[in-house]
Amino acid sequence: MPNTYSQLYIQTVFAVKYRNVVIEKDWRSELMAVIGNLINETGCKTIIVNGVEDHVHCFFSLVPKLAISDVMQSVKAKSSKWVNENGFMLDRFEWQRGFGAFSYNKSAIENVYNYIANQEAHHQLESFKDEYTKLLTEFEVDYDEDYYFEELI
Repeated sequence: MPNTYSQLYIQTVFAVKYRNVVIEKDWRSELMAVIGNLINETGCKTIIVNGVEDHVHCFFSLVPKLAISDVMQSVKAKSSKWVNENGFMLDRFEWQRGFGAFSYNKSAIENVYNYIANQEAHHQLESFKDEYTKLLTEFEVDYDEDYYFEELI
């Protein structure tokens, strides 16, 4: 797209299906690197990817020719395939349907980067559900608490 210029900073957050606590420390950093590379493969530019046992935060600049949902669909499908093909788990690995997406201006990059980089320490003080609810509230996103997490029945 000639003469199309943008700088869009996006944080996405997505969880393991049923919020299962399955992303083990011994392969977590490799998964985060794979997710970062998958974001880059779409043409977007990864700033940081990090997470804990049950969810992941991605921070990247979005190219204008792509929808966030297309980037996330590709990243989640290919990363879950990578986990399954590498045999990190006895059961099948899946991400929960959907994701949260939040936009930031350039002045927030350092704060968002540090927040994502320190997920492990952050989640010693706050649950993922509380963190996610806080993000949705802060960004004034309408949500139905009955549906924003898939529950194992």
